[in-house]
Amino acid sequence: MLANLRNQVLDENLVRDYLLDNPEFFNRHPELLIAMRVNHHERGTVSLVERKQEILRQKVTQLEEEITSLMNVAKTNERIFLFNNELSFQLLECQNLGELRHTLSEGLKNEFGFTHVRLITVHDIDSELANIWRHRITNNYYFGRLTQSESKRLFGSEVGSVALTKLSEKNGQVIFAIASADAAHFHPDMDSLLFSQIRRLLDHLLPTF
Repeated sequence: MLANLRNQVLDENLVRDYLLDNPEFFNRHPELLIAMRVNHHERGTVSLVERKQEILRQKVTQLEEEITSLMNVAKTNERIFLFNNELSFQLLECQNLGELRHTLSEGLKNEFGFTHVRLITVHDIDSELANIWRHRITNNYYFGRLTQSESKRLFGSEVGSVALTKLSEKNGQVIFAIASADAAHFHPDMDSLLFSQIRRLLDHLLPTF
C-alpha cells in the first residue's frame, strides 16, 4: 500500500487545499519557509519569506496610493463646497441678469481658470444650437470635447474641453456652458458635483429676473 502511495502523482490542488485548511502548517515547520524557493522576474530565485514580504510591501504601497487619492478627492470636494457656498451668496445679491452673468463668469474663471462661462438660450430656429441641446447634452450634462463648429457656435472660438448643463425647462431651453483650454480637463467620467449645485441655484434665480 505504501509503495502504491509513493508511486501516485501528488495532485498540487490537494497540497493547496491542505495548506489553506491548515494555515498553522508552516508554524510547525518554519524551516520550510527558508528552504522553499520561488521564481522572481527581477531577482531570480528568492525564499518564500522574501516573496511574502515583497507582496506585503506592494499591498502597503497600493493602500498608500489609494489613501492619497481619496485625500485628494476630499480636498477637491472641500474646495468646491467652499467656492459654491461663497458664489451662492454673491449670486443671491445680484440685482439683474447682467450682473448675475458677470458674477458667475468671473467667479468660475478666477477660481478654476476656465476660459469661457456662458448662459445660452436655445431657439429651435437655430438648428446647430438645437442639435447640441437635443443630442449632445443627454441626462442634463455633457463633459468632453466638441467639434470645431460646435465650439465656435457656443463660445465664438475653439476650446479644449467643455462642461454643458441643461437648466430646467421652466427657464426655457438654456445651456449653462463652461470651457477650458485644457482638452483633458472635462471628460465623460468626471463628477458633476460643481455643476449640479450651480445648476440648482440658477434654476431658482433666473425666473426672478
